[in-house]
Amino acid sequence: MSGRELFCQPRRVRRGAALTLVFAGLLVTGAATGAFPDPARSDRRTTGGAARPDAGHEDVTRAAAEAMADGKSPMEAAERAVSRSGDRWAAVYSEGEYQEFEEALDGQYTGVGLWARRERDGRIEVSKVQAGSPAAVAGIHKGDRLRSVDGSDVEGRPVTDVVSLLRGDATDARAGTTVTLGLGRGTRAWTETLRRALLSTDSVTVRKLPAGITVIKVSAFTRGSGELVRDAVRRASADAGIVLDLRGNSGGLVSEAVTAASAFLDGGLVATYDVDGVQRALHADPGGDTARPLVALVDGGTMSAAEMLTGALQDRGRAVVLGSRTFGKGSVQMPTRLPDGSVAELTVGHYRTPSGHTVDGRGITPDLEVGTEALKRAETVLSGLGDPS
Repeated sequence: MSGRELFCQPRRVRRGAALTLVFAGLLVTGAATGAFPDPARSDRRTTGGAARPDAGHEDVTRAAAEAMADGKSPMEAAERAVSRSGDRWAAVYSEGEYQEFEEALDGQYTGVGLWARRERDGRIEVSKVQAGSPAAVAGIHKGDRLRSVDGSDVEGRPVTDVVSLLRGDATDARAGTTVTLGLGRGTRAWTETLRRALLSTDSVTVRKLPAGITVIKVSAFTRGSGELVRDAVRRASADAGIVLDLRGNSGGLVSEAVTAASAFLDGGLVATYDVDGVQRALHADPGGDTARPLVALVDGGTMSAAEMLTGALQDRGRAVVLGSRTFGKGSVQMPTRLPDGSVAELTVGHYRTPSGHTVDGRGITPDLEVGTEALKRAETVLSGLGDPS
């Protein structure tokens, strides 16, 4: 098992995977989220008017306000109200966590630039060091052993816990705060104190297989990722197919997922959704590549906006979907800012694929169930789809 410092927050997953609609125009998400465009803004591909907070939001806001007036924690009061609501996807986030979501959607995160994995014997090993990061500057290398974080022994602990320590989740640590790592390399053991920084991530990576097939891996729909997918499609070999790898994609900005859909569709419906009973629709831009053979890879970690994209490509016959059933996160949450700056989110609606299928709680079933050999099977399927010309 391995992890890095972005989209690997166990605390966020436990609190809820928010599929968020933000009326201020800024779309923000948690670890397994998709954010719907603001329906009141004309630059978004939706129809319909703005939604209003429902009774659930009013109850949570009232509980938080009463707690503050009594000198108690508004966030804790909101969490109790959310728990009573029975809303599966409802969540309450601290101000610091919500700010991190905004950074993540800009393709940024606060950390030291380490990826980690746990070995069979329980040791935590550095699996990658981001170039130019505080960890790289300090001389930490891939293969180094991570023994402790701020004095806490990490051997044998889940990677998600280690990542949380590196990021300083318990204290909502920001860029500029320090973290002390206990490290080992061979017989050498030492400590290194690093200063966390705001780092950039690569949410879209592109590579070519020997047969000329282009593999576009999208780890999350951060701002600008949709256009990166479009650019990758334009640059792909004309005589070979494309694999769109959405495995482990935790969601992100739905507007970016729609842009990615526009790379493969010539306009038309991507999804419909409702907010407080008002129906709206998302449409692709015209002019996408509709001829080149396409396979989409998915798994149980494919969530939210990534599921919406998968459903659109599958329902419209544009891609053959390979892998395992997706996560099943297809509900819409609306955020409410609480008196102490924390944010509560409750479900206000759900989205459907172009054929009208509900994703929430069901996920998307691939056309072909594939396990560990997914990429190899994708090559075989693409060869069977034939020359796009």
